[in-house]
Order: sequence, then C-alpha cells, then structure tokens
Amino acid sequence: EVQLVESGGGLVQTGGSLTLSCTASGFTFADYAIGWFRQAPGKEREGVSLISNKDSATVYADSVKGRFTISSDNAKNTVYLQMNSLKPEDTAVYFCARQRAGTIRSSYYDPRRYDYWGQGTQVTVSS
Repeated sequence: EVQLVESGGGLVQTGGSLTLSCTASGFTFADYAIGWFRQAPGKEREGVSLISNKDSATVYADSVKGRFTISSDNAKNTVYLQMNSLKPEDTAVYFCARQRAGTIRSSYYDPRRYDYWGQGTQVTVSS
C-alpha cells in the first residue's frame, strides 16, 4: 500500500523556520518525483516545490524561491522541505504527493500528475 506521511508542521513566528518531512512507503521511492503543495483557507491548492528522486532535479514556486529548500534522502524514503524566513502568507496545510513520473516535466504542478497524497500538516506563521 502506497503511503505518504507528512510531519513537522507547527506554529512559528514571522521570520522563523520549519522543516517538513514526507516519509513514503509501499513503492520504489527512487523511481518517482515527490512534490510539496499547500492550501490556505479559501484558496486553491498550489504547488510549492518538487524533487525528482531519479535525477535530483528540483523546482520551486516563485513565492518560495530563495527561502525554501527541498531535499530527498533515498535511504530513508523521505523528502524534506526546509522553510526559512517564513511569512504569514505561508500559512497553509502542506501536502506531499507522488508524481506519476520520475522526472520533472512541464505542468509539474498540475494535481492530475499526482496519484498519491499525504494527509497534510498545518503550518501557521504568526505576525
């Protein structure tokens, strides 16, 4: 059974940092790309970052570029999202998801490209 489990969310002040983890099981981790998405109340789900476990390529949304870093540990089947210089607008539920393909292609934030999702972890940034 494929599972993705997020952890590491919490409450942090503006300018603070958090590291989210997404631990996967039930499939060959190294064959897939894993993405992070977020959804704030009343807003659509948006792509944050994506990493390919096949070639280590990464992409970032413009809103987080330079502040967030995505990384992957294939030995631990875990993808991390290091979030620095957090802002109140980063407040959202953060989800990780498995992309159907192993490499990063166009329209990489299209949710239809993802077949399994975690349950989400809440990140709240206070002003």
